Amino acid sequence: MPWKETHVHDLRIAFIAGYLEHDLSMAELCRSFGISRKTGYKFVQRYQTFGPQGLHDLKPIPHHQPLAVVEATLKLIIALRTDHPFWGPKKVRSEIEKHHPRMHCPAASTIGAILDRAGLVVSRKRRRRVQASLLPVLSPPEAPLATMTADFKGQFVLRDGQTCYPLTVCDAYSRMILRCQALASPSFAAVYPLFVAIFREYGLPQVIRTDNGAPFATHARGGLSQLSVWWIKLGILPQRIEPGHPQQNGRHERMHRVLKQEAISPPAANVAAQQRAFDHFVEEYNYVRPHQALGQNTPVSYFAPSPRRYPLRLPKIEYPSGMEVRSVRTDGCIRWNGEMLFVSETLVGEPVAFDPIADHLSVLYFGPVALAVLDTRTDNWLPPKQAARILNRLSQEDDDRAQNCNPGARSKL
Repeated sequence: MPWKETHVHDLRIAFIAGYLEHDLSMAELCRSFGISRKTGYKFVQRYQTFGPQGLHDLKPIPHHQPLAVVEATLKLIIALRTDHPFWGPKKVRSEIEKHHPRMHCPAASTIGAILDRAGLVVSRKRRRRVQASLLPVLSPPEAPLATMTADFKGQFVLRDGQTCYPLTVCDAYSRMILRCQALASPSFAAVYPLFVAIFREYGLPQVIRTDNGAPFATHARGGLSQLSVWWIKLGILPQRIEPGHPQQNGRHERMHRVLKQEAISPPAANVAAQQRAFDHFVEEYNYVRPHQALGQNTPVSYFAPSPRRYPLRLPKIEYPSGMEVRSVRTDGCIRWNGEMLFVSETLVGEPVAFDPIADHLSVLYFGPVALAVLDTRTDNWLPPKQAARILNRLSQEDDDRAQNCNPGARSKL
């Protein structure tokens, strides 16, 4: 009689037991169980290969997969990943859709599985997430070159023993890299001609955002450096992130991670070879590499030069009427109330101004930048944290008046 479906596995075990006893031939044994010799030999082979587990029903294998990725698409996915080893599935998919519109493009998850099966995926070590910061977040730019970002991607040693300091300058809105230059030192003399070239080519930004390292900042009054003083005279506002909070310049830091992967690891043989690697990286990053934050478009498609052109002569710093203007002497001092008051050696030869905000407090400005708060009763500078609280309060009051369209005078502190 034929096997019953509810006892199939038990009958298969009994069949194998009869086969191992060798009392009946294969033909007689199969006839007694009501199966063909082909089926009998199949389960004998399964038992010999997999043991008792081989007698269970196997999952059906489809002979036709209508949604399977065709061979041409598989080869293209592998080729794109091979040419761009740091591109993820979303970037690969975007590239296929742009340049091969007639080809059926699988989902990003399917592309990821294909790359994984091909051994082209390296598992990334998970990092522990830090607690979210309670500090205010710097506002994102709303137009090209509203905010320019600049930083050094940490020094490293080339294979010839020379130390390389890569300076990177980007447009925060489009994420376009404006410069990636291998320098011998992070000094004003080294970076000044690069910024001149950038300003002449792309125009002046409204803001330049940096960290607190050299040559962007110093321990001078207001953190001003020779470089940031030059920026202010050009009408550019220096903006520094909070110390120890690189996430406030997250777009630039994210670019640095890709830069390290594709152009620094491993270092080149010498400066010339390293600069060629930087130039190749910038070309691909700006014109080829899709960016998820830009809708898988390239940075150059979102970039435009600034309408503010680089001037032939530096404009003079001017202050509103009502401010007390002083010129900083060669020793970094100004004359105040008949005495010499030290301001900063960084501002030698520059005009600074005091804006009285209370009976005994005045804010020191260089251009539009508030540097410090002076207690005019003692002619002493307030501690930085106390001055910051006062300046933040004044800024909030200015914002409130602007929103309410009420140009009243500042309240007394």
